[in-house]
Amino acid sequence: MRHIRFSAIALLLACAFPTLASAAVKEIGVTYVKSPLNVPAIVEMKLGLFEKEFGPDGITVTHLDLNAGPKQTQAIAAGSVQFANCLGNTSALLAAVGGVDLKIIGIFSRAPEAFTIIAKAPGIASVRDLKGKKVVGPKGTLLHQLLIAALAKEGLKAADVEFLSMGLMEGVTAMLAGSADAALAAGAAVPKAQEQGARILATGKGLLDASTVIAVGGQFLKEHPDLVARFMKVHKGALAFMKENEREALRLTAEETGLTPEAVSAMYPLYDFDVTIRPSDIDDLRKTQEFLIENGMMEKRVDIDSLVVSIDAGNAK
Repeated sequence: MRHIRFSAIALLLACAFPTLASAAVKEIGVTYVKSPLNVPAIVEMKLGLFEKEFGPDGITVTHLDLNAGPKQTQAIAAGSVQFANCLGNTSALLAAVGGVDLKIIGIFSRAPEAFTIIAKAPGIASVRDLKGKKVVGPKGTLLHQLLIAALAKEGLKAADVEFLSMGLMEGVTAMLAGSADAALAAGAAVPKAQEQGARILATGKGLLDASTVIAVGGQFLKEHPDLVARFMKVHKGALAFMKENEREALRLTAEETGLTPEAVSAMYPLYDFDVTIRPSDIDDLRKTQEFLIENGMMEKRVDIDSLVVSIDAGNAK
């Protein structure tokens, strides 16, 4: 794996003099995405972990509720967000090829079985039955990638369905109301739709890793590697809290998402929150890039090796 490892000397110097390194930073923007079932982000938000880390330095942490990937990357480009704490790898690649200066510094989650295609209408029992039907969901996302992959598995093409781009919850609502034949759904939307008669036609299992990433503005990383390392230290601390206090973490998640504790407990095992960037994650990014190019959403490739940066949070003060 050849992705960039941030200069150890620069990081050590920055961490040795955190006050000087972070003196110009008064506010840090972090995206807050609680769905599909983003337990680490919920734990960080509910327990105020970033505030506890950065508050003593006089840095205010703002949490921006931005679920859509393009809105997250636009906020990074505008400088109102420094960290996208749960960003689909499709959105990261599309932003990078569009000129947004960002770096992937960790994996937020891998959850292929949590991403689904659902339907309620009678006569639709499998993905094969979607030919000629209307499917709704967010375009250029992991869910859209799942649809294309599931169709291909059945020998169908994207053009074989009428796809309409729509927000996740809006799409599920449209499907339940009968104005769409199927919807792309994930997280809390799935059990809630199932309660109203929806069926799962396919999940990402065997089709894609469905990984989301942690991204940071490239310029912010260059200027404040100490703060980036400390951000990752906090995130790893949240993962440790989840492991040691699973019941409390799931209680907070149920409270925040409106799901029952039983539903949260059933969905939680579907997620791998290990932040480590594995060789398989790099392979998944490459596969996602090919998907975007083949489906006309990217015209050129980005250098994935230079997009991914390893951060040593162990030296963070």
